[in-house]
Amino acid sequence: MFRGYLRWVVVTLVAIATVINYVDRNALAIMWVEVGPELGMDEFDYARLIMVFMVGYAIGQALFGKIFDMIGTRLGFVLAIVIWSVSIMLHAVTRSFATLAAMRFTLAFGEAGNWPGATKSNAEWFPIRERALAQGIFNSGASLGAVISAPAIALLYLQFGWKATFVIIGLFGFVWLVPWLLIFKAPPDRHPWLSAEEREYILTGQRDESASAGEEQAAPGWFEMLHYRQSWSVVVSRFFLDPVWWLFVSWLPIYLAATFGFDIAQIGFSAWVPYVGAVAGALFGGWLARFLLARGRTVDYARKLTITLGGAIMLPALLLTAAASTPVSAILLIAVILFGFQTAIGNIQTLPSDFFSGKSVGSLAGVGGAAAVAGVLVTTELIPRIVEASGSFAPAFIWGAALVPLAVVSVWVFGGRIRPVTREN
Repeated sequence: MFRGYLRWVVVTLVAIATVINYVDRNALAIMWVEVGPELGMDEFDYARLIMVFMVGYAIGQALFGKIFDMIGTRLGFVLAIVIWSVSIMLHAVTRSFATLAAMRFTLAFGEAGNWPGATKSNAEWFPIRERALAQGIFNSGASLGAVISAPAIALLYLQFGWKATFVIIGLFGFVWLVPWLLIFKAPPDRHPWLSAEEREYILTGQRDESASAGEEQAAPGWFEMLHYRQSWSVVVSRFFLDPVWWLFVSWLPIYLAATFGFDIAQIGFSAWVPYVGAVAGALFGGWLARFLLARGRTVDYARKLTITLGGAIMLPALLLTAAASTPVSAILLIAVILFGFQTAIGNIQTLPSDFFSGKSVGSLAGVGGAAAVAGVLVTTELIPRIVEASGSFAPAFIWGAALVPLAVVSVWVFGGRIRPVTREN
């Protein structure tokens, strides 16, 4: 079954899980203009909820990296999606800030597992030359989820109200578990449906050809890996870059409402447009890296060029968005920003598997995700203060622009030559 392309079925399932992930997390932001006032909350309460979410997300990223390394990809995804699906359904019964905050925390904790799980899955199922493309397909799930979530949540809300909407979208995760458990029976080295040809293609392609013969790729423990400067290229770059993505995931509906007077219906039918750019960027970043590797370029060249190009796209678009005067120009510029972000981030997220092997991959991906959350927490604390002080979101976009070169430079400085780390490196 699925002879010759089972690995692509697996990454497609992970991408679908990511679509569900983003539908669930975006629901509150899209419906906030109704949910917030009904529960007696304002934008500062919303900012505090984002902070709670990000703390849960940071803890989940760090712990789920280790959990996936311990119990495997198959069960790791089951645990993560059950936690987040139950949590989003329980949003329907919240009556206070405290209960809503508790549900946002557990939602974030479960959803965080999706990212180290995807990185580990791609490291297991794909040769080096295809990993960036696989990561791009996975990341396109996040962007597609953002595309789908705005109109889907708006339609569900208009038809059923906000409480029923939370319950309905929570059921999606349990439906996803059925094909996941049927198809992901084991890793590729022993999966019964995998053809001999595909198994050999996957396993023999997981060693960087630039590595010296006889060198063993390092697989350091959770704390030991932080002694390697290569690990810090992941940690620091994600600390600086991820806030750009979350600036729009968390605040785009609020920005459209505050700046252009959009209501839920207008938000639902326009906030998806920037994420079309994100989908295109995720696929483009993966394709470009694969294209370069297929033409004999090194992993180091392919990763750095693609990451740098993504940064070069983001920076001017963020500065122009600060001066956008119409909703159309703002939405289109944000689409360009998210295109550049996804072009870069997919390759940054492959770095754990470029550097290390075995159980270190999920752990480093998790630590990198936790660092990303730390950066987002700083930004989230600043956004409502910046907006209140200036009366606009323009300074927030300038702040995002300042973070981009810091992220790109950190890959070059800490990563050195991107190749497998051995005990001798």
